[in-house]
Amino acid sequence: MSSVKVRATIVEDNTGIKSQLPILLTEQGELSTVTDYLLKLEADGVSNSVMNGFLQAVSLLLDYMEANRGLFDDPKLLFQTFSKRLYTGTIGEDGLDPSGLYWVPSSTNNVNKHIHRLTAFTDWLADKQGTAPMNPLRNATPHEQRLNYAAWYRKKQNDFLGHIEDKTVNKTIRKARTIKGRTPLTKTEDDAIAFPEKHWEDFYMNGIGGASDPRVALRDKLILLLMHGGGLRESEALTLWVTDVFEDPYNPDSAIVRIYNEVDGKAPNDPEVRSKNQNRETYLKEKYARIPRQRMKGTAHLGWKSRVVDHKDNYIQVQWFPTDYGKVFMSLWKNYQKYRASIDCHHPYAFISFHHSALGNPYTINAFHDNYANGLKRIGLEPNKTEGKDPHGHRHNYGRRLERSGLNPLVIRRCMHHKSLDSQAPYTGKGQQEISDELTQATLQLANPESKVKPLDWKALVEHGFDDIDPQGYFTGKHPKLRGK
Repeated sequence: MSSVKVRATIVEDNTGIKSQLPILLTEQGELSTVTDYLLKLEADGVSNSVMNGFLQAVSLLLDYMEANRGLFDDPKLLFQTFSKRLYTGTIGEDGLDPSGLYWVPSSTNNVNKHIHRLTAFTDWLADKQGTAPMNPLRNATPHEQRLNYAAWYRKKQNDFLGHIEDKTVNKTIRKARTIKGRTPLTKTEDDAIAFPEKHWEDFYMNGIGGASDPRVALRDKLILLLMHGGGLRESEALTLWVTDVFEDPYNPDSAIVRIYNEVDGKAPNDPEVRSKNQNRETYLKEKYARIPRQRMKGTAHLGWKSRVVDHKDNYIQVQWFPTDYGKVFMSLWKNYQKYRASIDCHHPYAFISFHHSALGNPYTINAFHDNYANGLKRIGLEPNKTEGKDPHGHRHNYGRRLERSGLNPLVIRRCMHHKSLDSQAPYTGKGQQEISDELTQATLQLANPESKVKPLDWKALVEHGFDDIDPQGYFTGKHPKLRGK
């Protein structure tokens, strides 16, 4: 391995703000160009997972260049072969790999992500600095120079993940990549990703509800209701503040729940805070000396994926479906508040840890995942994302219920907080069982004598149209020459 990923605290200026980012270290030290690019990604609001994916792609490229030093004279051939080896792996049929890399084949989706991220990085690096045209492929040179050369070659020759240079070609065609990655298989959306309805009640009552600590059971039930009955993502549910649950003025037994964006959302009215009408990021800093969890790194981080808000105060409001879930939530919420109020918490988050080692701290996604998996095991199930038995499966279940109810797609879009109708396709497409049931019903309709659609006559179907397949009429036609004995 030619590089290693470590987490570093980076000081950019004389203010009190520091960035905590993963960086790459090599035997020559830190890769400063990679660090600079990561700071740019951070400024663009890129997620931690994308940053880690970028570092993995760069690390793979450096490892490949090191393992094949002195072998390639043509950079285009090296980069092209590097891309191929991501797909095929580096281990021969005899189980040996003279390069020492021992890569196993990767999926088309993963390889395409690596290529895309390296493309963006080398584009940025080539624009940032005019790198001298040196060739590090034959000599042992610092990894930094190898990356610089990759960027220079990308800009000058337009062959490494590059653009077509011909200015006469239209703009769209000029953006075509020489090495663009393979086309992945097209996937249909089915019910494998929605939490199975048949397990819901048992999981809620005896799985999550079966925790030995009643505080834990109550907390996780509330989160589950937000996901299953309100369609929230798990990170959105954990972002809930204690100030953001209200009685519905039209139905006091039901809860109104609002999830505010922690950066731009309007802060609650608080007489203890000097500044008024500020956003939540300012409020967190002034009252709690905290930063929003979407800006944190590590286990405390919570993502914010939604690009649509329901109000100018920058919040999304939970839409319960069926609406009875709002009543169940309010009933449990009142009991949960007693537990939370008994613990000193210097933060506004509704859901907290009850573990003795982190008592009162904001509840983390990792801890929720552990409790979720334990809940499944209590009812004899195992976590399985492909079968919908994971936290995000509840949002898919919510979307399917909305679709089956016959609601207008525009209403469903509002409930799911999607920007476009296309975004809700994975959540509202019919499942495999639904398709099978509809085909069964359609088949029964065909068999109905009163049906306007004629039933299939297989004998008539094979009388014509097979001249190109069976021109001699051995098996088809009105009088097949070879009949079954």
